Amino acid sequence: MEITMLRAAIVGVTALLISSSTLAYAQTAAPTDAQGASNDWKELTDVRIDLIKAALQLTPEQQKLWPAVESAIRARAEVRRDRIENLQKMRSDQPDFFDILRNRANNMAQRANGLKQYADAWEPLYKTLDDKQKARLRFVAMLAAHEAREWIAEEGGGE
Repeated sequence: MEITMLRAAIVGVTALLISSSTLAYAQTAAPTDAQGASNDWKELTDVRIDLIKAALQLTPEQQKLWPAVESAIRARAEVRRDRIENLQKMRSDQPDFFDILRNRANNMAQRANGLKQYADAWEPLYKTLDDKQKARLRFVAMLAAHEAREWIAEEGGGE
């Protein structure tokens, strides 16, 4: 019964995540108010964090490792938001070809560094997860990847 309830909760939160992410992305793509778009992005990040944490069902010992992971998730989300805003600004400024290349190189370097920090934050917690927790984490990660692909397809975006 507990697994059925967990699955129902994950499906419900996933539906919320997907529907709220579309709204948040739309608002990020064309913000009328920078503070409002920033708040939406933070709310979306909060939902994602809550979904991951709920799916993992951390033990008290694992909870001690969670703050570093949560900080890493928030840091990546902020960098992603900044990168999208920068890309939107760059598109409106009509940069030349070399500005685009330099911007892309800077973004790639920043993303590589951020991904390393993200992996470093996750590794201690991941090593303590049991097989069921790892399976639930893979499920949530697949949903996030699917959501990202859909957004890219809808927006025709990317860098």
